[in-house]
Amino acid sequence: MKGVVVAVDVGTVRVGVAAIDAHRIVASPVETVPAPGQARVLEICAEREAVMLVVGLPTSLRGTSTSASADMARAWVAALETDLPVELVDERLTTVTAAANLRASGRKADKRLIDQAAAVALLQGYLDRY
Repeated sequence: MKGVVVAVDVGTVRVGVAAIDAHRIVASPVETVPAPGQARVLEICAEREAVMLVVGLPTSLRGTSTSASADMARAWVAALETDLPVELVDERLTTVTAAANLRASGRKADKRLIDQAAAVALLQGYLDRY
């Protein structure tokens, strides 16, 4: 499926948002939205004419997603009012990877940037599978 995909890293305070262009070449950070943020995320999807929304599902290193954070991500998706296809995707280590990448690039590891970078890592991981 071609088209823009938007990804979100859902948190209790902030929601990091990233998107990939319609040709699926470059995943880029978009913005950090105050939680819960569903309305703004759907606005971003509409602005970018997204064909899909990918939501990070907190998953343990053992591969289970039975935590309060995972429940929060599922509830976040359940509260969405959209016809847009939504897929929950394993977000294992995306925040750790995002923080390390920011530090390696010499950028200050600001929490808002980490949230956006985590959404980029989530989206890139999702797209690399296909």
